[in-house]
Amino acid sequence: MKLGFLVDLNLCMGCKGCEVACKVENEVPLSSWRLRVKYIDIGTFPDTSRSFTPLRCNHCENAPCERICPVSALHYLENGIVNVDSSRCIGCAGCMMACPYGAIYMDPESNTADKCTYCAHRVESGMMPACVVACPVEANIFGDVEDETSHISRYIMEHQGAVQVRKPEKHTNPKHYYVGGGNQTLNPLAHERIEGYGLFNNITHLKHVGDPNHSILDRFTTPIFGHKHLDNKSFVDMPNDNHESHEEGGHH
Repeated sequence: MKLGFLVDLNLCMGCKGCEVACKVENEVPLSSWRLRVKYIDIGTFPDTSRSFTPLRCNHCENAPCERICPVSALHYLENGIVNVDSSRCIGCAGCMMACPYGAIYMDPESNTADKCTYCAHRVESGMMPACVVACPVEANIFGDVEDETSHISRYIMEHQGAVQVRKPEKHTNPKHYYVGGGNQTLNPLAHERIEGYGLFNNITHLKHVGDPNHSILDRFTTPIFGHKHLDNKSFVDMPNDNHESHEEGGHH
């Protein structure tokens, strides 16, 4: 048995239900994720589209994280899942640096590495991963890729030529597949943002940062005397109209 995962990007609508289900099921801490749904905008207005791509551990057959772990905290299960034993992890973060997919994070509470395990605890009980159950459009497909009659195997056969994996050039042999979507959805370098523009608008720059001759004193004198440069002597010699008006009007 070799368990694998497939996401049909033609069906994914970006509801992030899988993201939420994963966090709840595995008690993933805030600011961390086992499963993240990335989105990119393609095209130029008015001909634009938004594409969603769920990202998780690829459970590679040739996993760099498993090889580099000095204490075998990351290890293979018999069904092909790359599992994490938090009781063995020493928090060296070597697996985080070795993973080419950025799928591993350091748990801020336990200071140990963690990632998607295909909900191994659920699989062991004969259940599907939480993200598969939560998907309202059944875009997540999970099963035995070595079984020709399984749903995922039949899906791969039906979409021959359209099945993709992330970063095939790394030769990690990932067991996480994608159907649909273009090169831009899986290759960050293929999606280029227009030069000079951010996510929402045109990027502008300040012509200068502050005024080199501007001091706290200028904040009070500028409304009266404009931007004329005043040194300490000129400030002392400055006529005090308010003082003279008080002398003319009498003392209080």
